[in-house]
Amino acid sequence: MDLRAIGLGRLHRKPDQVAADKAYGPRGFRAYLRKRDIAHANPEKTDQRRHRHNRSRRDSRPPGCDREIYRRRNMIERCFNRLKGFRGIATRYGKTATSHEAAVTLASFLLWSRSV
Repeated sequence: MDLRAIGLGRLHRKPDQVAADKAYGPRGFRAYLRKRDIAHANPEKTDQRRHRHNRSRRDSRPPGCDREIYRRRNMIERCFNRLKGFRGIATRYGKTATSHEAAVTLASFLLWSRSV
């Protein structure tokens, strides 16, 4: 994380890299990240790839996508989806942050014990 002071006030944080799914693949979003010097690991949609190939040769360079980072993002997203299978976590029955954290910890342990 890059911490920068912009004028007076608190420090603003800027992520080193963004790993998002295919919904965040449009050129506008990538241009936004490039303008702020943030790397991205967003795969390109298949229809956008087809449109890019149908355009001229000079516009046909594919945007970069680090597949290893994207795989790790997918693994974490699947873990969150498994945690949502526990009703108390999905609906957040725990009123306080500590009780909700305890429920997430217990559910994580149960998921881990099933996998071993």
